[in-house]
Amino acid sequence: MRVATYVKPGGHANLKVVERPDPSPKAGEILVRVRASSLNFHDYAVIMGWLPVEDGRIPMSDGAGEVVAVGEGVKSFKVGDAALSLFFPRYVDGPPTGWKKLGVPGDHADGFAAEYVAAPESAFTRAPKGYSMAEAATLPCAALTAWNALFVATRIKPGDWVLTQGTGGVSIFALQFAKAAGARVIATSSSDAKLERLKALGADHLINYKSTPEWGKEAKRLTGGRGVDTVVEVGGPGTFAQSIFANRVGGHIGLIGVLTGMAGEVPTAALFSNSITVTGITVGSRQEQLDMIEAIEATGVRPVIDSTFSLEDIGKAFAHQESQKHFGKICLSI
Repeated sequence: MRVATYVKPGGHANLKVVERPDPSPKAGEILVRVRASSLNFHDYAVIMGWLPVEDGRIPMSDGAGEVVAVGEGVKSFKVGDAALSLFFPRYVDGPPTGWKKLGVPGDHADGFAAEYVAAPESAFTRAPKGYSMAEAATLPCAALTAWNALFVATRIKPGDWVLTQGTGGVSIFALQFAKAAGARVIATSSSDAKLERLKALGADHLINYKSTPEWGKEAKRLTGGRGVDTVVEVGGPGTFAQSIFANRVGGHIGLIGVLTGMAGEVPTAALFSNSITVTGITVGSRQEQLDMIEAIEATGVRPVIDSTFSLEDIGKAFAHQESQKHFGKICLSI
């Protein structure tokens, strides 16, 4: 089978597509013919060498494909079923623990930049009915992270205010899920053209954070001075202060990303005096993925796919991600 591999010291130009033996399913495992994957910031960190992965590691945490063989004792899948990967294969349900967060595909173990993957049946869920393989492959990391931020770490309801940042996969899914739930969305971006596309997806208010550096205050003004109920915070230290200023008293920040750095100053007085809750979000569990799929089927939410690259062009796909010109998810066709 063909696989893409990480080559030290990293970088998208150093990724190699090579041949490896086809795997076979053991007892309790399914063999999946992978058809699609999608790029996340976590995958970028892996291939750039920012995480301590082994030389020759097969990257990509997300994968969707069809089951082509099943091992002894498999009960939840049969040959021909569509299978969707889990970011945390050991995280079935309940609160997160250190053990549950081990085994991340493409990082702790080989991932889905491969034609075939054999893994325990519990490491997969079904895919949404009517979704293409590429659409399904956008869900395990980005969509589930957005779902967690809105419906697990907090519980948004119709009429709530949600603030999203930028036009990456998590942020666009958060916009779509929030609108499907009847919430009002304030979307930010540095690009007026991208803001217009966010408006077309249902954003109620738009803020260009370059022309409005104090966008947190502007967001609060747009809510009539009340503040937003939750912020899907993907920027990290460079945006966190404005997220605090945008929040209502007793509001929530789902802290997800570190796109602007790993550490920074925090206006702690504004944080505690307004009784704001901050929750660190790292994807979610198998049960939460199943809950999200049920909601997707009920509401008709479909992912926004920016572009699709072949496995052989995986380096070009990451270069496109690095350019930050994309809107939505970048996919691989395998």
